[in-house]
Amino acid sequence: MSVELRVPEVGESITEVQIGAWLKSEGDRVERDEALVEIESDKATLELPAPVAGTLSRVIHKRGDIVKVGDLIAELIEGRAAGNGAKAEPKPGSKGSPANEPAAGAAHATAAAPLPPSAAPVAARGGAVPRVMPAAQRALADAGLAAGEVHATGPGGRILKEDVLAHVSTMGAKAAAAPAGAPSPSPSPGPIAAPGAPSDAGERLEEAVPMSPMRIRIAERLKDAQNTAALLTTVNEIDMAAVVALREELREPFQERYGVKLGFMSFFVKATVDALMRYPQVNGEIREREIVYKNYYDIGIAVGGGKGLLVPVLRNAERLSFAEIETAISDFGARAQQNKITLDELQGGTFTISNGGVYGSLLSTPIVNPPQSAILGLHAIQKRPVAVNDQVVIRPMMYVAVTYDHRLIDGRESVAFLKLIKDLIERPTRMLLGL
Repeated sequence: MSVELRVPEVGESITEVQIGAWLKSEGDRVERDEALVEIESDKATLELPAPVAGTLSRVIHKRGDIVKVGDLIAELIEGRAAGNGAKAEPKPGSKGSPANEPAAGAAHATAAAPLPPSAAPVAARGGAVPRVMPAAQRALADAGLAAGEVHATGPGGRILKEDVLAHVSTMGAKAAAAPAGAPSPSPSPGPIAAPGAPSDAGERLEEAVPMSPMRIRIAERLKDAQNTAALLTTVNEIDMAAVVALREELREPFQERYGVKLGFMSFFVKATVDALMRYPQVNGEIREREIVYKNYYDIGIAVGGGKGLLVPVLRNAERLSFAEIETAISDFGARAQQNKITLDELQGGTFTISNGGVYGSLLSTPIVNPPQSAILGLHAIQKRPVAVNDQVVIRPMMYVAVTYDHRLIDGRESVAFLKLIKDLIERPTRMLLGL
């Protein structure tokens, strides 16, 4: 029996999504609830599972297609009869028959089709390394492949990202089909050189890649913030010596008891919540002609994900312990890399903390995440000479910055807010005593 796979509702106000990577190919056997395809909204990437066990008989929308909620994107044949490993062949003249496929669809099928056994990796004329497009270069690096191992189908012998994905899929299928204990097939010999090396000196290549829904949404929100809010940034620096010493002293017992490392972020979350309680304007927002003050503290933590920057939210951070904060942040980071953050975890938030220091940033001016009114930017810890009690000493210093909406927050409040965070971090015992 044929079963339709349609785009489900993925969140409030989301009406369309982009098809991501297909995790199964036409003719593949699938089990019920096994991930079939990734779908990307402007908030997150989700895996769409198979509704039944059977065979993926037809893929209607390829990677990169924009589809609406409820659209048909694939068909499955339920049951094990079609799961013998061979692809289901459409009847001549049927809708899925190659004779009825448009030229563009045929070209895509060629690019994504598994490499026949006789096909060898294609090199440029004269044995030179094939030219690699930028997206394909990243895919090669992720897969640990050399350019000469991949069959190029792009114009002029160029390697496309689809070529790399097809090669990885083919190698995975061969490995799965090999008898237990059999040696892994060695890649076909081919020229190995730095990916992306041009065959002709001076050749300049470009590649147009559609923006993902998430990247489009990020661009829209950040530009809206700049167009709407009156943004201003204030900067200070923090002597991290006390927190560094406390963290070194308690690192092992903390991890033994709670099963998670004691990082710096929990100290900043605690200090931020205390400062937000003291300066409620920073935790508020403007709604038309009203100022909304909030007596709860949902702190967004910016983390890098597989599809871009995500800001999952620590709900009611004022109620969380250091261990609970570190556990939640560690979980956010791991799931962001796997695109497992849920839509609910990305919504809301009254204030955001962004740590550019993990990437080496020494100083930056973060952009507010609307409708929030402020964001705290953390930066790299760097040992620098500073004056302490009229003596020049070496201390681990960090620049911190708060960007705020000047329509709601005055300069005095923003400076005092950041100064309080500085004082709490430099003397962390104050947080325990509520001082």
